[in-house]
Amino acid sequence: MTTATMNISSTDTPAVAGEPIRVLLAAGGTGGHVYPAIAIADAIKDRSPGSEILFVGTRDRMEWQTVPKSGYEIKSVWISGFHRRLTPQNLLFPVKLLTSIIQSYSILNFFKPDVVISCGGFAAGPIGWVAAKKGIPIVIQEQNSYPGVTNKLLAKHASLIFTAFEDAADYLPKEKISLTGNPVRKQLTKSDRSVSLEQFGFKKKRPVLLVLGGSGGALALNNAIKEHIEELHDSLGIQIIWQCGKKYYDGLKQTVDIEEFSGLRLVPYIENMPAAYSAADLVLTRAGASTCSELMLLGQPAILVPSPNVAGDHQSKNAQSMVDAGAAVRLNEKKLVGKLPDTVKQIIFDHEKLNKMSKAMSGLAKPDAASTIAKEIFTLVTNRDNE
Repeated sequence: MTTATMNISSTDTPAVAGEPIRVLLAAGGTGGHVYPAIAIADAIKDRSPGSEILFVGTRDRMEWQTVPKSGYEIKSVWISGFHRRLTPQNLLFPVKLLTSIIQSYSILNFFKPDVVISCGGFAAGPIGWVAAKKGIPIVIQEQNSYPGVTNKLLAKHASLIFTAFEDAADYLPKEKISLTGNPVRKQLTKSDRSVSLEQFGFKKKRPVLLVLGGSGGALALNNAIKEHIEELHDSLGIQIIWQCGKKYYDGLKQTVDIEEFSGLRLVPYIENMPAAYSAADLVLTRAGASTCSELMLLGQPAILVPSPNVAGDHQSKNAQSMVDAGAAVRLNEKKLVGKLPDTVKQIIFDHEKLNKMSKAMSGLAKPDAASTIAKEIFTLVTNRDNE
């Protein structure tokens, strides 16, 4: 693995001044929706600092904290998903839907955006529907190979659709699609490995495994690491950064004796992702779209464990494209506990294999995704104004 500093910000290309525009971004629920939306907002600001940006999300999901931390204002709509089985929450759904539509009219009438961008999630549904009724241009950014319900519903109203995987074209209007890749947080850079190792208190000569379960953690990954922690840490001598998720952290602290493992860093959530990626030789992770894009941009070899509990099994499709390129190895969740130690051992100590995987992973990257999307959005608004 190379330790050279890499800056993958959308600001690698010179900012191009443009007339300010007003952009409303609807995204929520998970980092997979929220972080690409923030990356697009940053790219729009890079291109035209005077542009006005407003986010729409829900108060009880991660966007309510993450978006303001990134310097943007956010408004809320009262909406949630509809469960397929009969639940008490479903009884409230019609009320929530009506309320969210009224709120969407209010937000759009107040902000008067030139364009609405849907990055998926519950909140994008009512905002996108009302925007279509009001004749406001809609742009979709779809992160996965299998589009989410909201973006599929809004696709017929969209002027432009930006995708990250070719398979998404099977489910969306092909004539509107531009394959740009997923926008990634511009703060994400890869720095000197020795500095990152020092930040985690790690030894330079021992390999590092980074375990990521997404913003909420992944039970299957947590169970596998807990089962094999002694073998990985003691027998193989691997140092481990283990992001387990906030809801699993307290339970794992009670069952895993952290002080017994000097090379283990168990955390609920990793704030400094650049340092974690830079320290890692290998990543064990789900195959969510945002994580896959980060791995590509950083050239990070990975063992991918697709979640079987996602729409259209899209994580398996995400993972397979990386496996086919020689950038990653895939483990099915059912075989994870049995195969994890040997799989890690076969990769993490093979420097030639790690380098080949790293080069293949970098070859899949689309580092200019955010700036490309921003440019097309400005063109869309400008052409509409000139009609």
